Amino acid sequence: MGEQDEDLGAFDPNIPEEGPSAPPPGWLDVIHGYQGHKGGEEDNPLYPPPPAYNPQPELNRNTVVPDIRVPTVSEDVAREALLKFVESKWKYSSKPARNLVFKELKPITVYRYRLETYTETRTSGWQFEPYNGQAVDGPQYGASPSPWDVLMALPPRFSDRVEKVRVPHSSLVKPCHKCNGCGRTRCGHCFGRGLRRCPFCHGHGSSRNKRCTSCQGRGRKRCTFCHGHGYKTCCVCHGNQSLLHFIQLTVTWKNDVSNFIPDRQPDFPDKKFENVTGDPFFVDESVLVYPIQGFPDQEICDVSTKLINEHLNRFRSTSRILQQRQSIEMVPLTHARYSYSGKDFSFYVYGVENQVFASKYPSACSIL
Repeated sequence: MGEQDEDLGAFDPNIPEEGPSAPPPGWLDVIHGYQGHKGGEEDNPLYPPPPAYNPQPELNRNTVVPDIRVPTVSEDVAREALLKFVESKWKYSSKPARNLVFKELKPITVYRYRLETYTETRTSGWQFEPYNGQAVDGPQYGASPSPWDVLMALPPRFSDRVEKVRVPHSSLVKPCHKCNGCGRTRCGHCFGRGLRRCPFCHGHGSSRNKRCTSCQGRGRKRCTFCHGHGYKTCCVCHGNQSLLHFIQLTVTWKNDVSNFIPDRQPDFPDKKFENVTGDPFFVDESVLVYPIQGFPDQEICDVSTKLINEHLNRFRSTSRILQQRQSIEMVPLTHARYSYSGKDFSFYVYGVENQVFASKYPSACSIL
């Protein structure tokens, strides 16, 4: 065992130190259409080609609004909704909800405008994997297509998805940059010698005038990181000595949604509308939609113009707009006023789901 350990200090100068984990600048060829993208980086979008057309707003286009009736709820429905709400609050008693007397059920007109812009964004970056003889689809088979000419199967509209694909004819094999093609690298913990200073005696071989039992008095121990070899299998090429490089194209489909509800009920938090549905009585879908005109609520028209312009400015330069959809929903909202034990209270019933918002309740401190 002692003779074995004495040999561990041998140093092999042919085993290189570890190189960078990513290929150095200039290591890979430049492929037309993918310039400026460094190894593994995919932060910058690949600008899409300009659209084949430049649509202009239709100045005389009016929105046709069907006859709509503000939805109402009956006393039975309002009471049932309040009871369900009370059941979800352990500190509330159901007695007031069962015995209250309704004074007024006032339906309120609430419109929600929604704009959806379905986009496709493409980014690219060099990637690599250990080369062990797999097929190499390189430039010998032709030039790589430009980023936006790589064919991809479209997912269903307005659904989010991310897919990664190798760019055809972009692959090439090069010696591993981490180990310079050796398949192994010098151990950085023992500097390639296979031995490390004993941590118990700090290399002295003895402690308190006694021979160190950990290193048997030698002051050195076998390196546990490389098992005494002085080198490790390259962590990048896994000992294969070569790497297969290729450009990876990342395609992201995303549905970007903007909602707007006019804030006209100071006692009702508009944020509550985010979790309920309404009745979409107007839906307009096209590659690019036009601002709404002629709708009775002018604020909806103004917001439509504002959001459409915002979406175009935000997405058109970095993404390909595949489809847009705008809609107007009637979101049910009823203000229920009632009395209980000689005092007046109120609550709101909102959404198709008949959710309830109550800022005050008669027995907020009662426990059943």
